[in-house]
Parts: sequence; structure tokens; C-alpha cells
Amino acid sequence: MTYDEVLKSARGNMGPYCKVCPVCNGVACKNQMPGPGAKGVGDNAVRNYQKWQEIRVNMDTIHENKPIDTSVELFGRTFKYPFFAGPVGAMTLHYGEKYDDLAYNNLLVDACAKGGIAAFTGDGTNAKVMEGATAAIKAAGGLGIPTVKPWNLETIREKMELVKASGSFAVAMDIDGAGLPFLKNLTPPAGSKTVDELREVAEMAGVPFIIKGIMTRRGALKAKDAGAAAIVVSNHGGRVLDQCPATAEVLEDIVEAVGGRMKILVDGGLRSGVDVFKALAMGADGVLLGRPFVTAVYGGAAEGVQCYIDKIGGELEDTMRMCGANTISDISRDMIFRA
Repeated sequence: MTYDEVLKSARGNMGPYCKVCPVCNGVACKNQMPGPGAKGVGDNAVRNYQKWQEIRVNMDTIHENKPIDTSVELFGRTFKYPFFAGPVGAMTLHYGEKYDDLAYNNLLVDACAKGGIAAFTGDGTNAKVMEGATAAIKAAGGLGIPTVKPWNLETIREKMELVKASGSFAVAMDIDGAGLPFLKNLTPPAGSKTVDELREVAEMAGVPFIIKGIMTRRGALKAKDAGAAAIVVSNHGGRVLDQCPATAEVLEDIVEAVGGRMKILVDGGLRSGVDVFKALAMGADGVLLGRPFVTAVYGGAAEGVQCYIDKIGGELEDTMRMCGANTISDISRDMIFRA
């Protein structure tokens, strides 16, 4: 199955909103669900994509010709590639009736594990979403990262029991989910968290704790103080606050603040293996890709996921070869160009 065949198959299977564009850049859907908006005008996701495209790579083929190693280690696990499937939820609302959250996570977690990477899973107002996600991770030998919404601490504690039972090697919280409209005025309540509250969550996790939704140096330092083992530089795909900078615009400042002291992942508009290379050259330890994995699942199920992993991995490998990096640790800042 080719990626073009995955896209073709996905069209018509993904509800009334997603256009299954050749490149998921936010231009066609803007603030329509499941587009980048959710609230506001939805231009942040477009900016996320565009800013990665403004960064170029420096070609250098005068180097030893030997096999390229794209593998990376994260929290004691070795992965084939330094990119992961990002958490996505509310599948039937946003992407059509073909998969609900339980079916989507079951398929994605298993396919990613078999493809040599890991999937972050989503959370939702329905308790069965986290139950199903953690069950899928357990079935994959713990090779997945459940992502908990910023509920009240009592609810988080209940969800952490599911996380522990899954054997997952890490757990995340998308703290920027506090800005999602559908989480407001809910029971249980959800919202922003203090450093002390996040420290309590990190302690109850029992595994490395990842805070997703960091967009400033100050936020990164707060996450470090809270005991996070990693952060994800993310503006939630541009869906939670208008007029944010793009993730590519803030990544290097955040790396300067906490790089080497915690793992740094990044998402938001990265759509190729070349983009993954750029993020690594800027100091990130890995990348999350969200909506394209939805297209892969809806367009080809497990085969579609493997096709997409192969596509991004192949592009990354080719870029490394053409820029003189034989391993991930060889990728350096001087391999990219910013005007």
C-alpha cells in the first residue's frame, strides 16, 4: 500500500470536516472541528506548518558512506525512529463513525509498536476512553504513553491506577488541554495546574512524567521544577489559543533553558521526515505527529500506519544521509539554515 493509496482510501471515511489534504497544513479546515481551530480563527496550525517550511537543511555529501542509524532511546526503551504518534481523541465526533476511541487506540498502539515506535493515546470525558487506551497499551507490552487530561487531582489519581496497570513506560498530561472548549464547566472539572499540583501528579505516576503543552522558557522551567522527566513543546495543534507563536519559533529557546536536563519533544505542523530532522537539529530529542496518523488509520488501518511510519522514516534517513549524519546524535544545529 502506498501513501497516496492511504490518502485516497481515507477520503470519504473521515466525516464532514477533514478534507484529507495531501499535506495536513490547516489551510482547508482552519477553525472547523477536527481542524486546528476548536476555538478562534484557527490560524495557529497554519503558522505551525509554515514555520517549519521556512527552515531549510544544509546538504553535505562529503563524508563516510556507511549505513544510517535512525534509532533513539527514550526512558530505557529503544525505538526505530525518533518520532511518535501523538494523542488524538473524540474520534467519532471529529473524524467520522468508522472508528471510536477504543477501536482507534487498539489499532494505533499495536501498529506503532510493531512498526518500531510508540503511540501516545488520548483521554476524554468518557471514562472508557482511558480504560480502553491503557488496555491496548498493556496488550502491547507497555509500549505506549497514555495522555491524561488536566482533570482535578482526584480524577487524575483514578486514571493513574489504570496507567500503572497498563505497564506503560511513561505517562503524559496535555496541560494545554485546559483551553479546550469541551472541557469547560465539566464534572469532573479540568483546568490549569500549579507547579505543586503537577509535582503531586509526577509523584503518583510512578513512571517518567511528560508535560505536553509547553510554549515558553518559563513554562519549561516550571515543568522541570514540577518533576517532569520530559516536555512536549506544543500549542495543542493551534486549537486552544489564537495568536500563539509556532512551535518552531520557540523550540530553540526552550532547548537552551532545559536541554540536557530533561527530554524535549515537539509537535505542531511537522509533516515530513525532513521536518523531523530540522527539529532534532534544533535540539529536540523527538517529535510527535498527530493528525497524519489519523489519516493513516482511517485510510489503511494497521497497513496504513506502517506505510506512514515507513514514509516518514525513509525521508528522515535520506535527509540524514544527504546532510552528513550517520546517527541521530550526529545531527547538529549547523545542518539547518534559518534566514
